[in-house]
Amino acid sequence: MSNFSVDELLNTCKGLLPPAKEAGACLQLICDSLKEQVPHYDWVGFYFAVPEQRLLVLGPFSGAPTEHTQIPYGRGICGQSAATERTLVVPDVSAESNYLSCSLQTRAEYVEPIILNGVYVGQIDIDSHTKDPFSDKDAFLLSGVASMVAPLVNQVFSP
Repeated sequence: MSNFSVDELLNTCKGLLPPAKEAGACLQLICDSLKEQVPHYDWVGFYFAVPEQRLLVLGPFSGAPTEHTQIPYGRGICGQSAATERTLVVPDVSAESNYLSCSLQTRAEYVEPIILNGVYVGQIDIDSHTKDPFSDKDAFLLSGVASMVAPLVNQVFSP
């Protein structure tokens, strides 16, 4: 189902990193690139952590606008991932009682934490209109992107 090259996408993302681009623009270009090149990524965005408030704040994203610009830790899939600092993969959001609906079309969600020097600084959130689309390729890609962009998060967002 997933006909994309992880290596090519990781190289594309590396090419978008500073100093070629300003950090915020870089994150936006990565969102756009992932959404464009992975057929089952219908919404791609970064949420930044505000740990003292236990809150996530929406950063660059690609896809339909969302009302979820701030999410408390523990609320929804993104908030659960923030509270546990763990990757969460939800193959069918309709089966989740704590799911925050961003779109009626969303069927699955993948949230990858971004950790910098052992500190949780944010996450990459992927929504898909396809039920159960995620595989090991997605895990490898998104963990690679999270590691790659971790140093940029503090440049873009300082609570």
